[in-house]
Amino acid sequence: MDDSKNTKTTKEGGWHAAIFITFVEFAESFAITGLRANLITYLTNELDESLSEATKNINTWNGVLLLFPLLGGFIADSYLGRFTTIILSSLICLLGMVLLTISVSLENHHEKLFFIALYIASVGDGGHRPCLQTFAADQFDDGTAEERDTKSSFFNWWFLTQILAAISAVFFLGYLQENVGWNKAMALQTIVWIISLSIFLVGIKRYKKQSPTGSPFTNIAQVFVAAFRKRHVKATLHHAHGVSEQHTDQYRFLDKAMMMDEDEVSSNVKDPWRLCTMDQVEEVKILLGLIPISLSCVMFAVVQCQLSTFFIKQATTMQRSIAPNFKIPAASLQGVVGIVILFCVPIYDRVFVPIARKFTGQRSGITFCQRIGAGLVLSVLNMVVSGFVEAKRIGVCNQHNLMDNPNAEVPISIWWLLPQYVIIGTSDALTVIGFQELYYDQMPEEMRSLGAAALSVVFGIGSFVNNGIIAVVVAISSRFGDKWLQNNLNKAHLHHLYWILAGLSAINLCVYVRIANVFVYKKVHMVQAVEGHHPFFLNENNQLRFPLYWLEVSPVDKYSLDDLDEVDEDDQLLFFLSEMVKSGSSVAYQKV
Repeated sequence: MDDSKNTKTTKEGGWHAAIFITFVEFAESFAITGLRANLITYLTNELDESLSEATKNINTWNGVLLLFPLLGGFIADSYLGRFTTIILSSLICLLGMVLLTISVSLENHHEKLFFIALYIASVGDGGHRPCLQTFAADQFDDGTAEERDTKSSFFNWWFLTQILAAISAVFFLGYLQENVGWNKAMALQTIVWIISLSIFLVGIKRYKKQSPTGSPFTNIAQVFVAAFRKRHVKATLHHAHGVSEQHTDQYRFLDKAMMMDEDEVSSNVKDPWRLCTMDQVEEVKILLGLIPISLSCVMFAVVQCQLSTFFIKQATTMQRSIAPNFKIPAASLQGVVGIVILFCVPIYDRVFVPIARKFTGQRSGITFCQRIGAGLVLSVLNMVVSGFVEAKRIGVCNQHNLMDNPNAEVPISIWWLLPQYVIIGTSDALTVIGFQELYYDQMPEEMRSLGAAALSVVFGIGSFVNNGIIAVVVAISSRFGDKWLQNNLNKAHLHHLYWILAGLSAINLCVYVRIANVFVYKKVHMVQAVEGHHPFFLNENNQLRFPLYWLEVSPVDKYSLDDLDEVDEDDQLLFFLSEMVKSGSSVAYQKV
């Protein structure tokens, strides 16, 4: 089942291939969201765990679930390829779902089997989570402006698929879990998984498949080793072969890796652990630049953790009846997040981007970092609003003498929670999609699976940071007064925790703005074909390279072939140039 190399056929790639891949994404989001959305209810009600213990277990599982994609992306890029990794990891995840169904069906709710199955499912999810989106995006070419616009829209519609699955899970599965039984809900999730995997296999002949390129960390290691070995070299002669990235001034200590010493100038043999191309060096610089951006989004992930823990426990104490015999499932308000995103994404894609493009000149309307930053602002606002809503709930408890009765229904409507769900949905539509686009656009092609895993890693780190914050809050509050986050939610001081998270998120936002302002986007030199002419690449030394890919730019400056010096002695290029000369063609040069 090894991945084969790309072959150009009219039947491969495009939306008619990507649509089959979205079914697996739907099943993954449906299954994992269905588990995560109401897991705190299962742990506290069925397994009799305390609120703090259940929250810790959920955050730990979330952390592992979201960190595994880093390993899955590495395996896909280095050894198995994305298609094979998707198949194998989906089967592992299916095994976990089957074991979970068995566990919740047992009379004593076998706790050990439940957690073993839960982590098996997380291992499988870690394999296909970084590959699915990248594999689907690979079905679209970068060869034309139309294809690039299609790919840009693809990320928005892919996210909508995730949201549709999440909405279905929280509304339908939430009702089944509370009113029919966890065994029925888990059985349904397993069946959906089997159906989606079958549909994915039906489209097998339509997919473009990329072969694994070897360990992506080798090139990274070579740059650091070469830079260290040449730390005393003062020569400035660059190794320019294979250049497609524009040289940048950040992390200049790495430039040593592409400097040639006297021995290398006189030798025809180049040691990759002593001499690297500008491509390699610039790609490592890009990765180093993305790390601070990623880490400055951790508090956004911490805020998101509240969605599947404390938000749900708040809802369980409030009035949820909308009919004489029907109560809104506590976890179902998470569906509001998905509904908000369903409205936000098309409005952003079809209304905001075209308008913003006229003012900024950016094809995406605003930069990726600006989109992420807007979501971080809303994340701060979300915690402020959540704190005030919880304070209102506590005030009602005081008025009706319910502070010591945690099982009593507080006479306040569940719809008071609606604003925080709306805000969190809007921030998701901005930050999550912006993050996905940033990594796919900036990461080297052979590392895009790892790039897709980056968002999961950020959320995984956020889960563990959330655990740490809770542990510190509980320890300090226990020492100096009433213990926070105790089982009695009415005395848990949850509103104070929310305001602490708001303060930490505001500090995090300031750090992010500073980092985003100095972030350098990947740039390339391009030669663009205009008026029927041919596309070319021109490096900083005016050396012509062919081929790269089409990039539409306007306006451009035109030069004849006579204006270009030092053309590389490449047989394919020389043949193509000779054909151009015969036809009297000219090329256009533009820095992007």
